[in-house]
Amino acid sequence: MKELLHREYRNRRAFQNYLGFYAEYKWRFIFIWIMYMVKASPVFVLPILTAEVINMITEPGLSADQIYTRLYEILGIGFVVIVQNIPTHIYYVHLMSVPCRNVERNLRSALCTRLQHLSIPYHTSTKMGSLQNKVTRDVEGIENMTRMLLDTVPHLLLSLGVAVVVTLIKSPFFVLFYVAAVPLAVWLFLMIREKMAQRNRDFRQSIEEMSGKVTEMIRLIPITRAHHVEDVEINRVNERLEKIRKTGLKVDYINSVFGSVNWVLLMLFNLVTLVLIAILYKRGIMNIGVGDIGLLTGYFSQITGTVLTAMNCLPAITKGLESVKSIGEVLECPDIELNAGKPQVKDVKGDFRFEHVSFQYPGSEAHALEDINLHVTPGETIAFVGPSGAGKSTIAHLVIGFVRPTTGRLLLDGRDMNDLDLRSYRTFISVVTQETLLFDGTIRENICYGVNPNEFELMDAIRSADLLEMIEAMPDGLNTQVKENGARLSGGQKQRIAIARALLRDPRVLILDEATSALDVESEAQIKQALDRLVKGRTTFVIAHRLSTIRNADRIVVLNKGRIAEIGTHEELKAMNGLYADMEQKFSAAQ
Repeated sequence: MKELLHREYRNRRAFQNYLGFYAEYKWRFIFIWIMYMVKASPVFVLPILTAEVINMITEPGLSADQIYTRLYEILGIGFVVIVQNIPTHIYYVHLMSVPCRNVERNLRSALCTRLQHLSIPYHTSTKMGSLQNKVTRDVEGIENMTRMLLDTVPHLLLSLGVAVVVTLIKSPFFVLFYVAAVPLAVWLFLMIREKMAQRNRDFRQSIEEMSGKVTEMIRLIPITRAHHVEDVEINRVNERLEKIRKTGLKVDYINSVFGSVNWVLLMLFNLVTLVLIAILYKRGIMNIGVGDIGLLTGYFSQITGTVLTAMNCLPAITKGLESVKSIGEVLECPDIELNAGKPQVKDVKGDFRFEHVSFQYPGSEAHALEDINLHVTPGETIAFVGPSGAGKSTIAHLVIGFVRPTTGRLLLDGRDMNDLDLRSYRTFISVVTQETLLFDGTIRENICYGVNPNEFELMDAIRSADLLEMIEAMPDGLNTQVKENGARLSGGQKQRIAIARALLRDPRVLILDEATSALDVESEAQIKQALDRLVKGRTTFVIAHRLSTIRNADRIVVLNKGRIAEIGTHEELKAMNGLYADMEQKFSAAQ
């Protein structure tokens, strides 16, 4: 799996990358093809036995005993050849399934690993449905292509090999017809392959867009329903579906043209060949038995049929190679948080120093933060307020390490965070946001996510988060199942679970990103006590809209248009009669 993450994809052909996925199985694939030839041998042996029976019956001078003896021999050979298919086919499927399933697992694991390493800006700018599509549908497309190749390639090689060998023995002249048939089909494919690849690429991209739109639609259903704009959302989705329909029709059209033209050319070639054989036989140029004529024409039909099947597989192979390109976009994406080789953080005191820090999001002309100078001491609770777009969440992302300063430095305990392994640093922090994310599992599993506490530590965190009464009221206590995103829990209950989760980590640095903004006043008052226990003794960054939640902060930083406008305690800022005082007055009036 690690090798998949460190391979070059963009400067290599898709088929080269595809072969690289299965590089360790190359000898196994040769053995798989050999087993395929063994298990499929009845298809090629039976025409030979059939020709022998016809030749024997039409050949004069054979006695009844000779005929019966040869018939028994043919029956015995045919019986063994046919029955062996049962064990050999089972073994063939086993041999094929192991590499297919292993690569399927490794690709999905590599994609999920890379998604964990990609930067937060990458995730915020890429649709979730598109990434899901790469992990599920694209990997499935590669597996389907592999199974198709493992069936089609040996069948084609075996068909050609057996037909050529038998024909060279029976009538070498007839090999010329085989030589002409295969290039005809290959020429047709080369004529149309670029257009097939482009239309499959367009179809894949439209599917990814649709996946993202469906994910977005499902997430917005509560808002859609609340504002009675279901028809608007349905129309938006239908526009995407119409685009998929049109690109799908183009793919179907080009595939149908390729398939039908290929079939007609090969069938016409087959018909002409049959007539030529009859003429050559009648003129005595081909001096072979009646059964041999049936054998050769049967093999020729089998070859043209096999070539036709192989050509019909090419659209699926084109689709599979497009999937290889798709997952290569993620596996080689350069937008990765670079931590390798940097020193690990083994202890955090919680001292942060912003030195002329500015940050600008890619593609944005304005700075989200500009020339921030701030020193946060260990154990200090510092709050950030300001209008929307002032840069509050960007401050939190810088502290977590989701983004790095565009200019300036952010120091952690005197060390530049750009020079540290931020993965190790994050073991010392906890984040509580306004939207608590819960997964499908028990309450215990959600609280203990990422840690392994003993029962005493768990219960202590539960009590400190004021969760005990809620858990005791649950039908199965801590083992009560929580549906995805905690659909059956109130906002306050979910926040207390998040606080218990944070307490178990015993962080040195705490980020509260509008942790109570989604709660009503009563729930906020209940959560506040738990939050007070959580922040005690920890360096805490509070992002807040409600000024009532930050009045006890050691310092409050007022941001405006990405700059620090004011800084001080609640009382000091009120006395300034500046931006904070205006916000306080509006907040009091709203209450």
